[in-house]
Amino acid sequence: MNIALIGYGKMGQAIEKIALTRGHKIVAKVELDTVTTGDLIEAHVALEFTQPESAYNNIKKCIDLGIPVLSGTTGWIEKKEQIETYCRTKDSTFFYASNYSIGVNLFFKINEIVAEIMNSNTQYNVSMEEIHHTQKKDSPSGTAITLAEGILKHLENKNKWQEGNSEKSTILPIYAKREGSVPGTHSVSYESEMDNITLTHTAYTRDSFALGAIMVAEWLKDKKGVLSMTDYMGL
Repeated sequence: MNIALIGYGKMGQAIEKIALTRGHKIVAKVELDTVTTGDLIEAHVALEFTQPESAYNNIKKCIDLGIPVLSGTTGWIEKKEQIETYCRTKDSTFFYASNYSIGVNLFFKINEIVAEIMNSNTQYNVSMEEIHHTQKKDSPSGTAITLAEGILKHLENKNKWQEGNSEKSTILPIYAKREGSVPGTHSVSYESEMDNITLTHTAYTRDSFALGAIMVAEWLKDKKGVLSMTDYMGL
């Protein structure tokens, strides 16, 4: 499979390493928003991991050229619905996930199941914490936001998430920390006066994210439409 890497930072480099071990060919390595038709002409699929200000135009360019595009860039989601509509109009292929780790996506599902159970156990109050490396620009992380949305879907006593403390009991707080070179740790805690239940996913390296992205790209190559990890994993 011919792969175009749009974004060649640490994540792009990790994807390249794993893609080559699986017999794929990297036909383009593009920085940020400098993608051109020439970069994509040989690609069977494009993997877009750049920055929030670049993602929309990069993805749109792939859709215009009919190249299936997989994006993991976070922090631009206010424009995601526009891209999805544009993709359908062009009969193209767009796949988005805030996190491509198989483990994290299982964690998303477990998170929703627990939130649904906790809806009737109102003695517990929920909060979240996420820790990432100091170079991560968006806060809270896209993964944390996905977890928060999964909780809000099921907990009737919470109607909004917020970064940091809140005096309102209806707000789900997310505490974001930036430390060293941490790939990503996410925790959801339910605390009562008597006990605490904490669910945690800890990533040890970026390789779990990169491998997941490559596995999705292999699956996506001949697909059409707007797709997600729910489609890929059958969740």
